[in-house]
Amino acid sequence: MTVFGRVTTGEGGGPMEPTEAPRRHLSPRQADLVDRLVVAAAEEVEEGSYDSITVRSIARRAGVSPASAYTYFSSKDHLLAELLWRRTRELPPPLVDLNRPPADRVAEVVRHLGLGTVDSPAVVAACTTALLSGSPDVMRIREHIGGEIHRRLLAALGADADPTVLRVLETTYIGAMLGAGLGHLDFAELPDRLREAADLMLGGGAGRRP
Repeated sequence: MTVFGRVTTGEGGGPMEPTEAPRRHLSPRQADLVDRLVVAAAEEVEEGSYDSITVRSIARRAGVSPASAYTYFSSKDHLLAELLWRRTRELPPPLVDLNRPPADRVAEVVRHLGLGTVDSPAVVAACTTALLSGSPDVMRIREHIGGEIHRRLLAALGADADPTVLRVLETTYIGAMLGAGLGHLDFAELPDRLREAADLMLGGGAGRRP
């Protein structure tokens, strides 16, 4: 279980890779249209704000009709959630040095997850707000993002990580992301915040299954 949603487990209790929700096959032209909408959404929030953008304004920037945009995205929250999910899933797998202290490994994984966020805080702030939506489309993407956070933190802690420690770190990460999205915290501070939380729980060799 992750704070962003359900994570399916495979053999041994480890999380399985996320799968995309069923969607009809897209032609190259359709895939290009979707890509343009996602790029346009990022450009819109870089220049404006979450409240100021609409599906119509994003479609206009992408050079497509609003009706076409709504064919693929049910709302601006759906579109912004897709933007964040694409940025997350495109990150290469983290290289975890298990010889380093666990808290340092956690901080490094969080820093890796944040690649691009420090340079685009407006985008991440808007996407984080979008993820709070209760629409089924956003909830599906939220589960994918939660699963990726879960996998990366688990990789930092090691296969024998205490599930409670992992859950608390997930919650801390999501809370810090929300705080940064609301302007109460700098995105660059996230790795140190997670290191502090990991230090509190993992100090003295704690945090692993007995």
